[in-house]
Amino acid sequence: MFMAELKETVAAGLAAYYEYVAADLHKWVDPLSSEQFWRNPYPYGNCVGHLVLHLTGNLNYYIGARIAETGYVRDRDREFTDKQPPPKQEALRLFDRTIAMVVAAIRNQKAEDWGKAYTAEREPEATDRFHIFVRCAGHAYHHVGQIVYLSRELARAPGQ
Repeated sequence: MFMAELKETVAAGLAAYYEYVAADLHKWVDPLSSEQFWRNPYPYGNCVGHLVLHLTGNLNYYIGARIAETGYVRDRDREFTDKQPPPKQEALRLFDRTIAMVVAAIRNQKAEDWGKAYTAEREPEATDRFHIFVRCAGHAYHHVGQIVYLSRELARAPGQ
């Protein structure tokens, strides 16, 4: 009984955290115009739109392809360099769909699944499923922090 309760606690906590990350991202991104979404206010780094594409690709690969077996094939470089990116609303729709997939994958884990071996390209640290869900959550919120910073700058200087 203890393992079943622990599995539910872990799943509920992780799912809620990913939903929180998505809600916080929307809090900062939704008010941006399409132009602001794709404009980088600095001569370095990434624009908000490319960070959203990166989070979508990251989660689709590390969780979708490697755990949920979605068949997703990642083109990581394109997440940052796509010269013809999707419109803002489409990028956000894809992100939201990806978060829903992650939450479903979390809820589908059985107690014994959390400790299953895990491997993926460019991810030598995560050795089990629980670890990759935690690492991806931290990675996502790291980039939400960047999005907060960029959104504040874009709101401060809308005409630049």
